Amino acid sequence: MDYDLIVIGSGPGGYVAAIRASQLKMKTAVIEKADIGGVCLNWGCIPTKSLLKSAQVMDYINNAANYGITVEGSVKADFGAVIARSRNVAESMSKGVNFLFKKNNIEHIRGFGRLKGNNTVEVESLEGDKKLLTASNIILATGARSKELPNLIQDGKRIIGYREAMTLGELPASMVIVGSGAIGSEFANFYQVMGTSVTLVEFMPRIVPNEDEEVSKQLERSFRKLKIKVLTSSSVESADTSGEKIKVSIKTPKGIETVETDIVLSAVGVTPNIEDIGLETAGVKVIKSKIEVDEFYRTSAPGVFAIGDIVGGQALAHVASTEGIICVEKIAGLDPEPLDYKNVPACTYTTPEIASCGFTEAAAREAGFNIRVGKFPFTASGKASASGMREGFVKLVFEAEYGELLGAHMIGSNVTEMISEIVVARKLETTAHEIIKAIHPHPTMSEAIMEAAAAAYGEVIHL
Repeated sequence: MDYDLIVIGSGPGGYVAAIRASQLKMKTAVIEKADIGGVCLNWGCIPTKSLLKSAQVMDYINNAANYGITVEGSVKADFGAVIARSRNVAESMSKGVNFLFKKNNIEHIRGFGRLKGNNTVEVESLEGDKKLLTASNIILATGARSKELPNLIQDGKRIIGYREAMTLGELPASMVIVGSGAIGSEFANFYQVMGTSVTLVEFMPRIVPNEDEEVSKQLERSFRKLKIKVLTSSSVESADTSGEKIKVSIKTPKGIETVETDIVLSAVGVTPNIEDIGLETAGVKVIKSKIEVDEFYRTSAPGVFAIGDIVGGQALAHVASTEGIICVEKIAGLDPEPLDYKNVPACTYTTPEIASCGFTEAAAREAGFNIRVGKFPFTASGKASASGMREGFVKLVFEAEYGELLGAHMIGSNVTEMISEIVVARKLETTAHEIIKAIHPHPTMSEAIMEAAAAAYGEVIHL
């Protein structure tokens, strides 16, 4: 065999799996046709956070008077410089992973990889040349791309996906964003603050529909305060690009509404990249566009594994990375613990931020739990008041009899940095009273976690 392990795809699942494999003394190669780091480092998680930081700085400047600071003269964003900074951040991170590959003796093979029977991968170079490589184990980590709606075909110029939204040549005066999940909501926040007039369209009755209902309501209030036009229970019927402006026909509860806009951003989810990678040839089973795997990511084909957005778990970078580590450790003969998909944190980097983990209040009730719910608003937080970030709250859901922490739902400043406490607490089966009795430093935003737990049991101090 040429290698102990070949990984096809270098996103946060693929490159992490490769590095862990190298640590475990496997001869490893990664096949990647584009930049190392995949969508996350180059076109997703990292560069979007750079854009959102620029928007946050812009918002601080626009509201400097609230902090006793006078900013004289007009303030405007250099949109090109904002985009350039984002691309530089992404490039730097990709170079960092390249360095890690060299450090760990991982071979990067540039090209398109596809399965060619047992233990064999065909690599097609960018020039079209083909060669065969063999490996004892193969991990598929090919990720996903922007999903297209049949009535909203992306042309990459006026009707775009998330990738084009990060590299627009100039700031559009107006934009319709279809889909209010993490991607759609983050871009709505960014562009509105930058100066674009944004209309956010969501098919479900509320935005960020996978979050707790109270979190959704709070984000909608915050978005309306930003003057984002929010249309829920609505769908785009058509988009006419024949004129100078795109005429978007939107079906709303009040009837058809036509919105004229410069750009339409489709943010309705992602589609797994499983085409033309040799799944049929290798005998890899697919169910509903996802590769079927067991708890250690083994496919139906011997020696072939799959992780990340192409399998059934949550389409999140940190999920893919964790799956990659578990998969490789199992291949190496270790005894890794399967991933608990009920204890995966989700983060949305809007202003205010959203972070959640575990059962929502509604889901806990539907599951038959007798629950206690504690909620602490940031309006009662000294740190939030001092920082001028009083929007939002922490909400905790507990099983009533034993105080088991079932879920946490936060919206507010820096809550994406606070959610890890919840993940660890749930992992250790921490109870409400253990959280209440664990000292949280003052003044911090994270005090709200302790206070929310106390609120569930009638012990809250600052509310």
